Amino acid sequence: MELATLWVFIPTFLFVSITPGMCMTLALGLGMSIGYRRTLWMMLGEVFGVAVVAISAVLGIAAVMIKMPMLFIGFKTVGALYLGYLGVQMWRSKGKMAITDENLESSNASNYGLVAQGFITAIANPKGWAFMISLLPPFISAKHAVAPQLLILVSIIMLSEFICMSIYASGGKGLRVMLSNTSNVKMMNRIAGTLMIGVGVWLFVS
Repeated sequence: MELATLWVFIPTFLFVSITPGMCMTLALGLGMSIGYRRTLWMMLGEVFGVAVVAISAVLGIAAVMIKMPMLFIGFKTVGALYLGYLGVQMWRSKGKMAITDENLESSNASNYGLVAQGFITAIANPKGWAFMISLLPPFISAKHAVAPQLLILVSIIMLSEFICMSIYASGGKGLRVMLSNTSNVKMMNRIAGTLMIGVGVWLFVS
């Protein structure tokens, strides 16, 4: 994997992670209701859930890449176009948070229950699957072994998710007030959307 590829992937996924979605707003809600330390159990389940989604997405496409390289090129093109579409959708977002009252009903949950909640939230998030399927495979190079590349990308994803959830979980009321302002959420979505469009263009012409 080329260093230039990582320099594109890291900021793109970081901004995608930090935009208010199911997992981030869950971390915010739990951080306010049960504290950062107990929220770490949910975060543990979430990062492993995201890793499962990421590995599943890459291995599925890797099989295609090895057996049918021309089909992989076609998939890469479709992925680039889809990233552009996602970027446009993020620009058009109305800035609503995904937090619900159910996020705050885990104050009496066991540590195991919090881990399960984080894991299930990550696995059941359709946007997470869409991002992984479209964003990850194009960064896998056919010139190098898949396993080391996958290890690097998944490690970056898990670290990025953990950092972003920590920001949300420890942000407390101040962060929630900031994110209750739709203009702030729109700005974050538009930054992430711009990066998504840029990556889509880069993948399309590469």
